[in-house]
Amino acid sequence: MSRQPVALITGASRARGIGSAIATALAESGWDIALTYWHAYDAGMPWHSNPDEVKSLCIRLEDCGAAVATIEADLSQPESATRIFDSVERDLGPVTALILSHCHSVDSDILSTSVESFDTHFAVNARATWLLVREYGRRFRSAPGSGRIVSITSDHTAGNLPYGASKGAMDRIVLAAAQEFRSQGVTANVINPGATDTGWMSPEMMTNIENTTLSGRVGVPRDCANLVTFLCSPEGNRINAQLLYSNGGPQ
Repeated sequence: MSRQPVALITGASRARGIGSAIATALAESGWDIALTYWHAYDAGMPWHSNPDEVKSLCIRLEDCGAAVATIEADLSQPESATRIFDSVERDLGPVTALILSHCHSVDSDILSTSVESFDTHFAVNARATWLLVREYGRRFRSAPGSGRIVSITSDHTAGNLPYGASKGAMDRIVLAAAQEFRSQGVTANVINPGATDTGWMSPEMMTNIENTTLSGRVGVPRDCANLVTFLCSPEGNRINAQLLYSNGGPQ
């Protein structure tokens, strides 16, 4: 069993992804780490699937002194949340911080979105969030004031309707947890990191972001990870029920 607090991070399958950056930052800060991933989703995306990236991430986390557990899980399946928490508690112990960085995102607009696509986006981005948050609340056993829920969102909707709409639902679920888990001393916040370079941006897009962002640069995964780490620290316990923009300040 873990001697350090345990963070469960969903959607940590890519070396350049936000989930991997969060896992690394928390491991460096003294957390043990449980990761979920779903290679079948990555395989259908432009960046494809590389199982070796999860293995490399685990080695990096262990080099930081973290105990690590991994769970491959299809979050579109309702039973996944229970299975994930069972696995983490068996291998590491109870979860103190739940970090929701998973997503399903396949572009389509209002007219071209299919019912199947709409339902899949909501199953992964909204329903799975609810089920994971529910499981966390049912099982929370850490000291009052130490519990954390953090989710990663987006305000992208036009041209990516089911993704944006389901992320909006996710936001509401997480912010509700701040109220409903108040007696357990759990904080719950949402982070919108803005456009982040995880390997999908064209050079033209990066230049445009640099020119239209007050910070003058494109966001990188570690930017979001730094904020998550702060929220999960004792110093972050006064920030609660917030949707935080960490996007460099658009003009």
